[in-house]
Amino acid sequence: MRIALLLYGSLDMLSGGFLYDRMTVEYLRSRGDLVDVISLPWASYVHGLSWNLSHKLLRRLKGISANILIQDELAHPSLFFLNRQLKRVLACPFISIVHHLRSCEARPAWQNRFYRCVEKAYLRSVDAFIVNSEDTHKAVTSLVGNGKPDVVAYPGGDRFAAGVTPEDVSARALAEGPLRILFVGNITPRKGLHTLLDALSLLPEGAWQLSVVGSEGAHGAYTRSVRHLLEKVSLHRHVTFLGRIPDASLAGLLAASHLLVVPSSYEGFGIVYLEAMGFGLPVLASGAGGAKELVRDGINGFLITPGDTAALAQHVRDLADDRQRLRTMSLAALRHFSSHPTWADAGENIYTFLHSLRQ
Repeated sequence: MRIALLLYGSLDMLSGGFLYDRMTVEYLRSRGDLVDVISLPWASYVHGLSWNLSHKLLRRLKGISANILIQDELAHPSLFFLNRQLKRVLACPFISIVHHLRSCEARPAWQNRFYRCVEKAYLRSVDAFIVNSEDTHKAVTSLVGNGKPDVVAYPGGDRFAAGVTPEDVSARALAEGPLRILFVGNITPRKGLHTLLDALSLLPEGAWQLSVVGSEGAHGAYTRSVRHLLEKVSLHRHVTFLGRIPDASLAGLLAASHLLVVPSSYEGFGIVYLEAMGFGLPVLASGAGGAKELVRDGINGFLITPGDTAALAQHVRDLADDRQRLRTMSLAALRHFSSHPTWADAGENIYTFLHSLRQ
């Protein structure tokens, strides 16, 4: 089968959504499907909306030759109206991969009302959905109902050959020294690094160390405010910014850390949470979004209300002070990872779903 995937940017971009798309393409190709990737340049939301009236873009997309057209929902601003015109010339199903809806993110209500209208129009313009969690599925159906085919294909967390044993996890948890905390995510307000830093400022010096992995270029003003906060609360000696690093280096950090903390205001799923569990790391996340489908509060991690620095600080303090509890939760994280679907399982679910749409 010939498939076209339309998205903003490229498959090499660093985020869970692009990883999901990349792993999907690799699996479909491994099963013999021909997959063409069509990249649209990133643009501001308003600029993206204007592309719905672009004759140049319409002419380009009219040339797609595919049995199925997959669209990454992140590109919805440029497609919510354009899809109506494309359907007149492309005789194939339009499928949307939905990682999370923009209108589910934390922002002023009037802004989300606008985003919800645009996303609703986009979701109505496609024929079926691939979603990454039950939470995302619920968000989609809340806008357009249950009338279209869909599949929940949970991401895998096994792109790293972790090879971590329960004995490794136990030894790491019980070793002396500060609690080694890891944050992985682009430095943007939604990921909640400021919440983590505020919480850590409430803890004794020397009780923890923080490594921050992620691009600092996505939101320059926010990155500057975070660095200013570090200086203001005198945390800079205990925090290391590593930027974007190779997968092998990230795997090394995951193996050496005790705890992953990414208190996002919203995540459709949170692939990095699952990847961390593959190395036996308990996860501290926000309960908003799909993280609650992975994190069992008090068992393999903790869920907090977005922005609750006091609760976050208390959980970190408890694990730093009680290494036996850290060991128990680390082993629970490793067990949860071992029972979770793999990327091959996700790919097979998507492959089967796509081919069923042609029958």
